[in-house]
Amino acid sequence: MGIELSKQTPPKEQIKVTDKRIFTSEGEIREEFRREIKPSDPNIRPEPAPPPAQTKAEPAQAGPPPGGERRRTLADKAQNPGTGFTNFVEPLIAQAYMSLGMLRNPYQPKPAVDPEAARQMIDILIMLQEKTAGNLDDDEKDFLDTHTGELKLAFVQRTKSIQ
Repeated sequence: MGIELSKQTPPKEQIKVTDKRIFTSEGEIREEFRREIKPSDPNIRPEPAPPPAQTKAEPAQAGPPPGGERRRTLADKAQNPGTGFTNFVEPLIAQAYMSLGMLRNPYQPKPAVDPEAARQMIDILIMLQEKTAGNLDDDEKDFLDTHTGELKLAFVQRTKSIQ
């Protein structure tokens, strides 16, 4: 009673997988990309922006400050340089300022101080500071360090006045 129909399966297509990543799992540049990609020289720095116009009260400096240090104002350091990292941490910084009542929260009619939320955001920023140590450029580091320091100081001042 049983009639068997033989099912013929179509031949399977072979799929070829090509790895097009530039780096190997060890982090080396793959052989086929070595001619196209050259490692950058870590000693090369982008050219700095021209200095702001000098007033008569401020004598013009000849060359960089002693020791090659970057001298920037606190406002300059607090300015977001617009990198992916700083664009990521900027809302975290804003949330901490809102939790301290220093920045208006658009969802609340009047500023409210929430020390626990502020503390949590500051701890997250400190953790990011520690985890990214040595991996940020100078502007990113200045941005994060400046705001973290300001938030710590504001937290102490605000919580001291609440108690």
